[in-house]
Amino acid sequence: MTLLLIALGAAVGAPARFLTDLVVAHYAGRHLPWGTLAVNVFGSGLAVFLVVAVADPSWSALLVTGFCGALTTYSTLAYETLRLVEEGRWQHAVWNMAANLAGGLGAGLLGFGLAHLITG
Repeated sequence: MTLLLIALGAAVGAPARFLTDLVVAHYAGRHLPWGTLAVNVFGSGLAVFLVVAVADPSWSALLVTGFCGALTTYSTLAYETLRLVEEGRWQHAVWNMAANLAGGLGAGLLGFGLAHLITG
């Protein structure tokens, strides 16, 4: 049953990542991978919030492992960063990695704090 819940969450998370990237790229352009940054930062904050706030393992499997796991993407981050390096845009590549890591950690800390405020 847990595997099915993870698959269901991923079935929503992966298309959400794809659609978010399309929308963000439409408005911000493709000069930098803003869509990947958006889903990684948001997904990190949401995942940590849910880990703290949701006690039921079934809901955690669906929402954290399934949805957030498919929404966020390390593989796309790595690919896009390497593409920036191949284009000779080293500063953008370093900025991209730093922004994803710092943004994800910051969002995780915010999610942690918010969940503790809500749950006591």
